[in-house]
Amino acid sequence: MPDVPRLIVLNGPPAIGKTTLARRYANDHALALALDIDSVRRLLGRWRDDPARAGLLARTMTLTLARVHLGSGYDVVLPQFLGRVEFLQEAEKVAKEAGSSFHEFVLMSDRDDVVRRFNERTATSRDPAHVEAGELVAKLGGDETLFAMYDRLLLMISARPQTQVVQCPEGGVDEVYKLLLAKLRA
Repeated sequence: MPDVPRLIVLNGPPAIGKTTLARRYANDHALALALDIDSVRRLLGRWRDDPARAGLLARTMTLTLARVHLGSGYDVVLPQFLGRVEFLQEAEKVAKEAGSSFHEFVLMSDRDDVVRRFNERTATSRDPAHVEAGELVAKLGGDETLFAMYDRLLLMISARPQTQVVQCPEGGVDEVYKLLLAKLRA
């Protein structure tokens, strides 16, 4: 456990590797918590009836869980696409209140690569979360929705200059993980 617990946000477009990296970090750091907002949302009964409200509830619950875990002295990693600054501001406040450090990363690749990776993952994955994400994106407009998400992410990056952007080439999980660890040590 580090001297000061860390709240680490891994932001980025869908299928960039956020959850994979969060799980790896948690596996390598005793009692660190990989806290996936989408997993919390799926715990809510009939969340699909009102996905927007369910998402807001899941974000509130996630921040509460993060506050408790950080207050216990352990790291929390939040892998999530965040195209608006409000949740990031709330997460940063939670870290400060818990006496923790706050680290904000955006994992990126070029727009066409992101869309291709998402579509390939959707077509081949048996993971219910990936299938569900594919269905939701298709319902919202498919590739156009992914393009809009990517553009919102770029706007968010420009609004948060402290954000550290990390390029995530396909198949480069080991290198990206090492880079993230180095940035956390710096």
